[in-house]
Amino acid sequence: MHVTGTVPPSAPAPQEIPAAPAHPAGTTGVPGRHARRFGLPVATALVMGNIIGGGIFLLPASVAPYGTISLLAFGVLTVGAIALALVFGRLAERDPRTGGPYVYAREAFGDFAGFLAAWAYWITTWVSNAALAVAAVGYLDVLIPVNDHRWTACLAALVLQWLPALANFAGTRYVGAVQLVSTVLKFAPLLLVAVGGLFFFDPDNLGPFHAGGGSAVGALSASAAILLFSYLGVESAAVSAGEVENPRRTVGRATVIGTTGAALVYLLGTLSVFGTVAHDRLVDSTAPFSDAVDAMFGGAWGGWAVALAALVSMTGCLNGWTLLSAQTPYAAARDGLFPAAFARRRRGVPTVGVGVTVVLASLLTVYNYTSGTAKVFEVLVLVTTFTATVPYLLATAAQLFHLASGRRDRVDRARLVRDAVIASIALGFSLWLVAGAGYVAVYQGVLFLFAGVPVYAVMAARRQRTKAPADGR
Repeated sequence: MHVTGTVPPSAPAPQEIPAAPAHPAGTTGVPGRHARRFGLPVATALVMGNIIGGGIFLLPASVAPYGTISLLAFGVLTVGAIALALVFGRLAERDPRTGGPYVYAREAFGDFAGFLAAWAYWITTWVSNAALAVAAVGYLDVLIPVNDHRWTACLAALVLQWLPALANFAGTRYVGAVQLVSTVLKFAPLLLVAVGGLFFFDPDNLGPFHAGGGSAVGALSASAAILLFSYLGVESAAVSAGEVENPRRTVGRATVIGTTGAALVYLLGTLSVFGTVAHDRLVDSTAPFSDAVDAMFGGAWGGWAVALAALVSMTGCLNGWTLLSAQTPYAAARDGLFPAAFARRRRGVPTVGVGVTVVLASLLTVYNYTSGTAKVFEVLVLVTTFTATVPYLLATAAQLFHLASGRRDRVDRARLVRDAVIASIALGFSLWLVAGAGYVAVYQGVLFLFAGVPVYAVMAARRQRTKAPADGR
């Protein structure tokens, strides 16, 4: 096991890696007119768009039963998420390759750790895509009735997955355009409620600070567990670092700005809904932002407006997550830890990774509708909260490893204490994510992880065979 802190022999040293990853055999190394590298605005939009999906439209009602103590949980989680964002920024400065947590884990701890990070992150992306598409159907039904028949709803969910996939097949130029436009469009109604709602704020609507039974600490943890999934996506710019302009500088800035912006929208939006919708009504609400708009301006048009905003939000989120779902397997495939097909790129996008991911997500979507129960699918969604923490923990551990190594080429001694404190906070945040996922999700997630061990065994054996002749054995 490689644990010396140097890059494994099969991967070039970080200083020898170009800013953009080399194209594998069979693809052109000259960027086509459909491939364009992301600047700071698009990279920030990618982070914000992937963090803010459809959950924002349900969060206020989900945490209302715990009282306004849930706003304190938002604050605690935001500190942890920003700490994790800062860690990714520092790691990207050190090694700005496509793959994010996979690259950091493999460079610090060797092939197996890198594979686990890539495998866990890949599971997170395609299961999350399926969950997001199914959830989007509920908002689509407000505009166009599709839930009357199971297969109509299933077809709608599949269309919502394949449209972003087609945008990815068209090239990174179109991925960035869709991500930027969808992020701008979805923030208009969100900011309307988040900022406009403050002018209609009524403290009498807030309800108790600690609602329900149990201790305040228990309520804080319970509300935090609901909110945890909403912060997944802080790693988005780091995962796509190879497609980002000047990644050593841009990735860190985009990650921190995007995470802070998303957290601000979350907090202000929830606070505004709390202050415009009466607590007893909010607890039973199925469309809290619609209720807030109705309370602010009167009428019943809020449901349509929020449904449209939710669809734009989820489509943009699916667009970004579809790209991320292919980037980590691409990086792992280049190192021989995933099948070589995942390393094929066209127009700047790993097309095989996009195709395999959307097919798996589609199969899971069909299974959800044919099974006739949402319980299995809900467990799988919670599994993504656990599987996402595996690359988070490994990346944070890689940062702590570099800080503890004391190597001058990897540690800025003037920032040593600050970086160590930030990494420790990020580590605690990641462990809290595991706890928030729950026992069942952790159990299922471990099974998902172990399913990847045979895959690693086969890929490691193939790499050994190809290296043996070169070694003269």
